Amino acid sequence: MSRGMGSTALKRLMTEYRELTLHAPEGIVAGPVSETNFFEWEALIEGPQDTPYEGGIFPATLSFPKDYPLSPPVMKFTCDMFHPNIYQDGTVCISILHAPGDDPNMYESSSERWSPVQSVEKILLSVLSMLAEPNDESGANIDACKVWRANRKEFDDIVRSTVRRTLGV
Repeated sequence: MSRGMGSTALKRLMTEYRELTLHAPEGIVAGPVSETNFFEWEALIEGPQDTPYEGGIFPATLSFPKDYPLSPPVMKFTCDMFHPNIYQDGTVCISILHAPGDDPNMYESSSERWSPVQSVEKILLSVLSMLAEPNDESGANIDACKVWRANRKEFDDIVRSTVRRTLGV
């Protein structure tokens, strides 16, 4: 990796952080874990209203590659999450976080995937939207997909129970 690439990424992340600090979207707080490492961020996402996630505060991490914004970060929830588009280990699976270019599975169009015009704010807003409206067509958590499709009340009950555990209630 050239030195220039890491410094370009750092400048971009500093700019995005400043922007998020000044104009944080409702229900989202995010920033670097420390002032010495802008490539690891923590985020708190508030569960969207009128969803089973409502009332929850969900911690997550964003790990940025040294060639950001050419490549997307990896986002991972650090609490229990029961959701069709979140793997068991907390990793978020949505189009905006998939590498640029064509989807080898022919599921997503390249316009839905990562591109350098995306931003941390767009990622977090997409995740907020994903919590409210799961995509069960491309599931990361097969159990959550099955329950989401077959029994919405059971899905909501499991999520609400997870929210209570996350809050320590």
